[in-house]
Amino acid sequence: MIEVSAYEAKTHLAELLRKVKSGERILITKHHVPIAIMTPAASQRKRSIKETVAAIKRFRKGNTLQGLRIKEMIEEGRR
Repeated sequence: MIEVSAYEAKTHLAELLRKVKSGERILITKHHVPIAIMTPAASQRKRSIKETVAAIKRFRKGNTLQGLRIKEMIEEGRR
């Protein structure tokens, strides 16, 4: 893990982001005290439109508004 000061992180952010993108973890310190860790984000693949629609349909099964009406919910949100 690379260790950099907060000042160095600020001045070399673009370079550090490239390193993080390639899988490196970076510890950011202030006065030699750890304050943050930069890690690569978990990669997420995009769903196709068909997969998304299928997921919505699965979610709708068994989930109801339990007697509430959409119009009432919209009005409640406007108050």
